[in-house]
Amino acid sequence: MNIAKMLKEAQRMQERMAEAQSGLASRTVEASTGGGKVRVTATAAGDLTSIKIDPQVVDPADVEMLEDLVLSAVRQVLEDAKKIAGDEMGKLTGGIKIPGLTA
Repeated sequence: MNIAKMLKEAQRMQERMAEAQSGLASRTVEASTGGGKVRVTATAAGDLTSIKIDPQVVDPADVEMLEDLVLSAVRQVLEDAKKIAGDEMGKLTGGIKIPGLTA
């Protein structure tokens, strides 16, 4: 394969990756804890977009429980987003792990 052809193929791959990353930014992922009392939404690119807390779970005497529920939901939604991003980028790279392409 000559250099010009390799560069053209690299440019096409870069364009496809940019499209995939844009698509990830428009896809949403949701995770919940506490039987749905705490819901966290993020983009598949890993940006948190909302946190919803049912007022019934807010107990001033047990703030630690609420903190744990929020933390757990945030961790889960980010893990789900990372998996989706990895799957999408893996489609483009043929499963080859390229550092810096996914969150």
